[in-house]
Amino acid sequence: MAARQPLSPACDHFYFLRHGQTACNARRIFQATDEPLSELGVQQAHNAATILAGEPVRSILTSGVVRALTTAHTVSAPHGIAPLVVEGLRERNFGALIGTSSAHIDWACEPENGETLPEFIDRSRTALEHALTHPGPVLIVAHGGTLYVLAALLGVPVDLGVLGNAQPLRFERSGTTWRLKPLLQQVDGGAALA
Repeated sequence: MAARQPLSPACDHFYFLRHGQTACNARRIFQATDEPLSELGVQQAHNAATILAGEPVRSILTSGVVRALTTAHTVSAPHGIAPLVVEGLRERNFGALIGTSSAHIDWACEPENGETLPEFIDRSRTALEHALTHPGPVLIVAHGGTLYVLAALLGVPVDLGVLGNAQPLRFERSGTTWRLKPLLQQVDGGAALA
């Protein structure tokens, strides 16, 4: 659905980081916006900060959701950059499903008091397009759902190997083709230096 209106950023590369793990991530539960990072999630954010410290990041844009904002503040410290909140980067609102199992997620669902998939894609597209107009290279700190939308908008396949919490990713363009490059490997559910 997102691929119908591709994103065409002017930059030739940027970075994306999903927030560190939360207790709900570990239990595969739809979570509220105030879900904090777990102890492992804090460590993952610090590991990601170490990796990203060596990258030439100039702007950091983040979801305002607690787990993403905490991660963004952690990874921004080595760069001396204050992260800017873009509310449109927040995860999809699953409404009445919050607190229930996400193990067999149906992205096409229309949860009561939540967002439909087209609403989420439209919101995410607008926010991502805005984020990528900032001085680059840009680092976007957001969510797994946001990553799925971003990849679809750029025509980049996503496999489970890049969906880990706090796994820094580099998106690179060659001509009109985008590709995704992980900057570290996932080990035992936690981010490990490559």
